[in-house]
Amino acid sequence: MKNDGGFTYPALLALIVVMGIAITTASQSWTTLMTREKEAALLFRGDQIRRAIASYYNAPADKSKRTYPPSLKVLLKDPRFPGVKRHLRKIYPDPMTSDGKWGVILAGNGRIKGVFSQSDKEPMKKGNFSAANAHFKDKMHYSDWTFFFVPKKQKK
Repeated sequence: MKNDGGFTYPALLALIVVMGIAITTASQSWTTLMTREKEAALLFRGDQIRRAIASYYNAPADKSKRTYPPSLKVLLKDPRFPGVKRHLRKIYPDPMTSDGKWGVILAGNGRIKGVFSQSDKEPMKKGNFSAANAHFKDKMHYSDWTFFFVPKKQKK
């Protein structure tokens, strides 16, 4: 009697183990890729909102009437102008949170001078930021990535 049945089962187990390792590795690579994409989106969106706040602040010709926006919504259509004046095309959601809501940074008068992600996850990106975002270096949470506008001091 010939015993042929012993090879198939161990080969199948080895194949399952190899496939499991390959899927785990692919999953980790996919997760890393998606996190980096979300970080890039966060940097882009936060910067767009910061620029829109700066545009809103600097829009009035009369420097004494410059102020931060009362809400993000007014960046879509500035009510201070008779025509349509847009500072932002749309309010981008926060890519790092499931609800997409930004945390807001308020100025002393209660108006919005910036935004931040409400995610407490640790960023993968720790350095090599643009000059506007240089203060993000070595931050431990996405919520530490603050996108805010501070007007330059006017010379008298």
